[in-house]
Amino acid sequence: MSILHRHSVAVILLWLFTRIVLQSVSADDRPNLILMMGDDHGWEETGFHGHPHVRTPVLDEMARTGLRLDQFYAAHPNCSPTRASFLTGRHPNRMGTFAPGWSFRPEEITLAAILRQSGYRCAHYGKWHTGPVRKDSPVSPGSMGFDEWVSHDNFFELNPVLSRNGADPQRIEGESSAILVDEAVRFLERCQEQGQPFLIVLWFGSPHEPYSGLPEDLELYADLPARYTKPVTVTSNETGQQVQVSQGQVLQARYAEITAMDRAIGRLRRRLADIGLRDNTLLFYCGDNGTSADAALGAPHRGTKGTMYQGGLLVPGLIEWPRRIVRPRVSTVPASTSDLLPTVCHLAGIDPPQRPLDGQDLSELLAGRELIRDQPLFFWEYTSAGRNRGDPWIDPRLQAGTTPLVKKMGGKATRDFTNFHYDTWDEQSCRGPRAVVDGEWKLVLAGRQAELFNLRADPAELRDLAQTESATVQRLTEQLLQWQTGVLNSLTGADYRPR
Repeated sequence: MSILHRHSVAVILLWLFTRIVLQSVSADDRPNLILMMGDDHGWEETGFHGHPHVRTPVLDEMARTGLRLDQFYAAHPNCSPTRASFLTGRHPNRMGTFAPGWSFRPEEITLAAILRQSGYRCAHYGKWHTGPVRKDSPVSPGSMGFDEWVSHDNFFELNPVLSRNGADPQRIEGESSAILVDEAVRFLERCQEQGQPFLIVLWFGSPHEPYSGLPEDLELYADLPARYTKPVTVTSNETGQQVQVSQGQVLQARYAEITAMDRAIGRLRRRLADIGLRDNTLLFYCGDNGTSADAALGAPHRGTKGTMYQGGLLVPGLIEWPRRIVRPRVSTVPASTSDLLPTVCHLAGIDPPQRPLDGQDLSELLAGRELIRDQPLFFWEYTSAGRNRGDPWIDPRLQAGTTPLVKKMGGKATRDFTNFHYDTWDEQSCRGPRAVVDGEWKLVLAGRQAELFNLRADPAELRDLAQTESATVQRLTEQLLQWQTGVLNSLTGADYRPR
């Protein structure tokens, strides 16, 4: 063999070795991901946001040591639509997930489906609510990219009834947040043993009603029933029917649930530290919509769950990642659940799906650099869900839920899902409550009435500036309509067809 040939072989071998080493380093540098969400947990219901009663020492510590997102929004003021955005990076109206009980579509591409193809092992624990969790459902966690799941179609309380990997539901004794964290810890320990990066989507059932708490947690808030006597309507844990109780009773049990959830998150953080995974694990927490009306105290924001005001959309937003977020920071950049998919794709070194996304990569924000949004945040509750309805998108027999819950509807303890074809749309399809957040400005539309607020000067949305800032109203309205046109095109299924 000539010297030149031996040299060429050596260069090729060195190049191959370097490639292997670089790929190994790149894979090792990819963060583990634990993406958590509370159910009906509003922005103000944390200690770090100054709540007068609720105790959240773990979330408070995350806020002190990580990245606190003070302008973090749920993509929708109700749960199922927000969850669809969380998983896909797309507004829920693009996939027909209009409201609770509306599934998303099998053609959607989730975080889990993307990461699994890149070598991540993926698990879902807790509330799913974007379709049934049964194994044969085309929109179950397993069908949408998760390797393992212990999940519920909807919400759950103490001693939850959950389905493991789509099998028949089984009752598990204990406090629900602790149960989910125990499952997550066992999963991440297996992933560590196998040397695999992991994604865990951990969606708690708390603090959604009906409310129930452990005695030691209820005792922390024993003074509240006497302080808040206004009657409110909630679900009875005994009958599953609606009952009227004092708001103080609701707050006592609700805050007990939040404190138990907070404690479970603390156990998860400690376990990550104990086994050496905390440094390169991105831990995220948010709520799925604002505080429900039965528990809202009316401050500091206007509105509640189900409304387009800040009280319906703003939720806690926290990120811990010690390897990358080495100093505590507070950001007021508007961000939302739709931003998770493009951000995670960037961090894992994966291209996002080639279809319209509504989220933006936040990795610059994680790195401590300035971030300017490419476009405003758009919100839209599609109230014309019955118009232009075609055939079911999914066989209704596969949309039947199996996991029972306390709250009954029509005497039924399980929930079914639906999704339909929408082949056409018109101007009427753009109606419904809508909102736009663009920097300091927020436009709220209900019918033909427009309200405009300067969130920097008026975060409580008390002073409508629509009359004096008509040019801003017009600009945001036009941007909204243009965006809605694209969303309705997606709703017809255009994004799933070959280009």
